[in-house]
Amino acid sequence: MRAFFAVDLPDSLAAAVADAQAAFADAAGVNPVDPEQAHVTLKFLGEVGEGDDGTKPVLDDVIAAGERAVERAGVTPFEAEIERLGVFPNREYISVVWAGVDRGGDDLAALHEALEAETTALGVDPESHEFTPHVTLGRVENAAGAEAVRDALDDEGAEIGTFSVDEIRLIESTLTASGPEYGVVREFGLG
Repeated sequence: MRAFFAVDLPDSLAAAVADAQAAFADAAGVNPVDPEQAHVTLKFLGEVGEGDDGTKPVLDDVIAAGERAVERAGVTPFEAEIERLGVFPNREYISVVWAGVDRGGDDLAALHEALEAETTALGVDPESHEFTPHVTLGRVENAAGAEAVRDALDDEGAEIGTFSVDEIRLIESTLTASGPEYGVVREFGLG
């Protein structure tokens, strides 16, 4: 199964996520994500095995790594706030549009670092870029919609809101023709 560790946004912020997407939702080549599936990815794992075939981390080991990471990070429940737009990799070549986490970002970074250490010890590839706590709003498939995204970046930003973080989740991601479907494998309470 494909899996990742994340913090889910509460359902109450789905409308605000959709509002943030509105500036570029109709732009050609920009695919908005489902606001009801909004989350902050802490660590993408890729394929996780049910049994030990030696080619990918085993689910039980990943769960144990998640437990160790939460303990290692030492993060207690906290408030996070999403309030600015950004893009990856840069304004000239946009592949992802996101809303950034400001308040609470340090706690999310601590969780990411602990998960990174624990999962790379299992053989998961380390991240090739610096961690930026964010919620993906859309993926840009071609340059046709890039100008609409740039215009949105130049506006006031995205005041999506504040939410409480008291757990992280191990999520299974199943790719379908209509987009990814997520299922919670395990929850890990903070502090």
